[in-house]
Amino acid sequence: MSTLFSGDFLPRERSTPSPGATHIPGWLTLEQQHWIVERFREWARGPVPPRAARIGAYPMSVRTVCLGWHWRPYAYSREAVDVNGNRVLDFPEWLLQLGRRAVTEATGDPAAGAAYTPDTALVNFYDSAASMGMHQDRDERSRAPVVSLSIGDACRFRWGNTEGRGRPYRDLDLLSGDLFVFGGPSRLAYHGVTRIESGSAPAGCGLESGRLNITLRETGLGES
Repeated sequence: MSTLFSGDFLPRERSTPSPGATHIPGWLTLEQQHWIVERFREWARGPVPPRAARIGAYPMSVRTVCLGWHWRPYAYSREAVDVNGNRVLDFPEWLLQLGRRAVTEATGDPAAGAAYTPDTALVNFYDSAASMGMHQDRDERSRAPVVSLSIGDACRFRWGNTEGRGRPYRDLDLLSGDLFVFGGPSRLAYHGVTRIESGSAPAGCGLESGRLNITLRETGLGES
């Protein structure tokens, strides 16, 4: 693994890159990561296969499986209308509880964690060539926090501002097991992934290569 992403080179301490945004390194154990990767493989064999969503005429370089609600650019639906029309898998209770624990850990506020009710997960798989441009997570009606979990290869994560895709921004390294939560004044901050560090996945995480990123969100769409 490049020293750029080495635990010996980087301070692996909790940080707050902007108000409302919290990075907690090593939040998931290797055993937990491996278990989640096995669930991902089950989801990928489900009614809607992983697919590269299209932004206009161009497919994204990540492949996504959705739970609870199917996301496509600028919209959510229960059925994967841009794939095969099948209804996506339900959002599992264990992810709800994990999301609540993550928000409690990030905010230090048990009440905020208890109130957090994510109903969708976007599960993105990045191969070594994948990236994601600067964007806002704004297709949800709710502005509850977004919980992001990383497993596998490390990535260079660009954390920006709420006004636009340019500077000021800060580059962070997200490693396998890391938690990143953003809400409040940072809920609509622009962010993206500029690089995957191939071959940096730790032994025992369940992935030999590639990065798995699970983001939990509240859609605010109710039961429709």
